[in-house]
Amino acid sequence: MTFPSKHKQIGVAVIINDQGEVLIDRRPVGGSFGGLWEFPGGKLEPGETAAECIVREVREEIAIEVAVGESLITIDHSYPQVRLTLYVHLCQYLSGQPQTIACEEIRWVAITDLGEYRFPKANGEIIQPYAKSFSVDRATQSGFSIILRQKSGRCRGVAPYCLNP
Repeated sequence: MTFPSKHKQIGVAVIINDQGEVLIDRRPVGGSFGGLWEFPGGKLEPGETAAECIVREVREEIAIEVAVGESLITIDHSYPQVRLTLYVHLCQYLSGQPQTIACEEIRWVAITDLGEYRFPKANGEIIQPYAKSFSVDRATQSGFSIILRQKSGRCRGVAPYCLNP
C-alpha cells in the first residue's frame, strides 16, 4: 500500500450559534471536492496553532468572528492525492454576517440534519460521532448558551462552553 507524500494540516471549526445550529459551507463546484459541504476551516500556516488557524480562516473565508473552544477530535485521513490531519474544534459564533467569500453557499443547520448533506469523507468522520449521539439543549449560563448533551442524558463537557461534564 502506498501513501500520498503530500500532507496538509487543517484547522476545522464546528461553529454553533445561540439557536443550536451548526454552520456549514458548500465548496466551489470547480474545485477539489466541488459541490460538497464542509465545516469551515483551512490549512495551518507555519508556526500557527489550530485555534489561530480557525480564527484566521473563518474571518478570511466567511467574514465572521468565532471563539475557539476545546478540541472535539483529531482525524488523520488519506485520499489518493493527499494525507490530511484535521484538528476539529467546537467554536462559538460571536459576530458578523456569514458571506460566501470562498464558498458557494453557507447554511446554519440543525446538528441532527447534518446527515442530509454530502460531505467529503474526512468531514463525515466529524459528523458520525457527534450528530448521531448528541442533541442540543439551551442553557442559561453566562457565555456560550449551548450544551451538547448525549442522548443518554450525560453532558459532554466541552469547556469553556459546556460546563457540567
